[in-house]
Amino acid sequence: MEDTAKYLIHATFTADGVVERSDVVGAIFGQTEGLLGEQLDLRELQQSSKVGRIDVEVDVTRGQTEGTITIASGLDRVATATLAASLETLTRIGPCQARCEVSDIEDVRAAKRRRVVERAKELLNTAFDDSVMSSDEILQEVREHVRVGDVTEYEGLPAGPRVADSDAIIVVEGRSDVLQLLKYGIKNAVAVEGTNVPEVVADLTAERTVTAFLDGDRGGDLILRELADVGDVDYVALAPEDRSVEDLAHHEVFEALREKVPYATVAGASDPRAAAVAATDGSATPAPASAGRDGSSESEGTEDVAETPATPGAESSVGANGGTAAADATGDGAPGDAADATGDGASGDADEPSDGTAAGAEASGAGDVDGERPVRPEDAADAEAPTSLRGHVSAVVGEDTGTVRLLDDEYAVQADASAADAFELLRDAAVDPHAIVLDGALEQKVLDVAAQRGVDHVVAAELGDFVKRPTSVRVRTAADLAV
Repeated sequence: MEDTAKYLIHATFTADGVVERSDVVGAIFGQTEGLLGEQLDLRELQQSSKVGRIDVEVDVTRGQTEGTITIASGLDRVATATLAASLETLTRIGPCQARCEVSDIEDVRAAKRRRVVERAKELLNTAFDDSVMSSDEILQEVREHVRVGDVTEYEGLPAGPRVADSDAIIVVEGRSDVLQLLKYGIKNAVAVEGTNVPEVVADLTAERTVTAFLDGDRGGDLILRELADVGDVDYVALAPEDRSVEDLAHHEVFEALREKVPYATVAGASDPRAAAVAATDGSATPAPASAGRDGSSESEGTEDVAETPATPGAESSVGANGGTAAADATGDGAPGDAADATGDGASGDADEPSDGTAAGAEASGAGDVDGERPVRPEDAADAEAPTSLRGHVSAVVGEDTGTVRLLDDEYAVQADASAADAFELLRDAAVDPHAIVLDGALEQKVLDVAAQRGVDHVVAAELGDFVKRPTSVRVRTAADLAV
């Protein structure tokens, strides 16, 4: 009855003598029986559950009894008020003279409403987050959820979800490094967990393009040597000095990967960082052109010549084959000769313009191997880089460049090359691209490797004939994107 009661009748009574609870209940039933007719008879109302039990509290003081009466009612307001008024007809309780007075009729629903209101106020103040997310924040949170997956395991090593089926992998030091790269959309990283590189790395690095991406400290140098002894390393990327991979921002991670150098460049060097920096800025005296992954040279009898420019006007460049070219310029602007010495003894000459600058000496950098071209500051100065897929399509296909461009998930350029080298560029990319823009016909083999590398978007000048078309890759032409 308490769950369905609408009202509570509260009454007080006084008896000129000592009475008990049963005397009070008996007096109520006895003296109200037949008073209000059958429809409001208290016994009938209780049997039909329209009125609840009668609760009585008694207190005897100096031979006199006082107490309270509480009755739950499921009747309407009029019937409840009438029933409450009938309690005041009590004149005797047991053998004693008595008086009864109704003190209050409580609306149970109103009490519940008050409790609801008070609780709602508390919840309003404490349970809601006052911060309102902007559209950009909402999209970023959804993007992070899609991008960052749980770290999986490969043969007991912490790894990204694409390590098992990717043709190129990135080897890092610890689990936190894998998590950081996952945050930036790089899903083909695996951690060796310390300097004691496990033997499983030998199988992991076989027949794959392997980039060692290590911290910028002494520990990173030691892991590189251990890693090279156990497995095969193709490229080396290093975090800035005294920085860890797990602490790098998005642009720092991709900059370090773009500036990776062939392992032969740092093999056997006492300071791998200095060797890598020298290779990227063109000041290194590199290993012979045929040096393998272990840094050894197959053509040990070949003379290796490296000339240092003697005048301020001279420039030098390090090619992909490890050779060094030096061009001498005269101070008065007169034409001079430049000797190009490579590791295999080949030589040539280049002409200088009359203003004293070295012509034809183009710094290609060790990062240009396998068709990947680093984004250089001078390239960025020529034109503002697009920030959307549509913008890259306009820059690549719209300008009839004949190139292919790999983009990350923020539509920054990862690498670009000739359209004819699209398959090799995508296959050997250290990081799985998010999108590909191709100024040429999209071939089946390029589409297949795009699906294997987890590419989301491919936009080409035109589509070739496909035997199969992966559903995981959205394929469009530049004309489709323009609609």
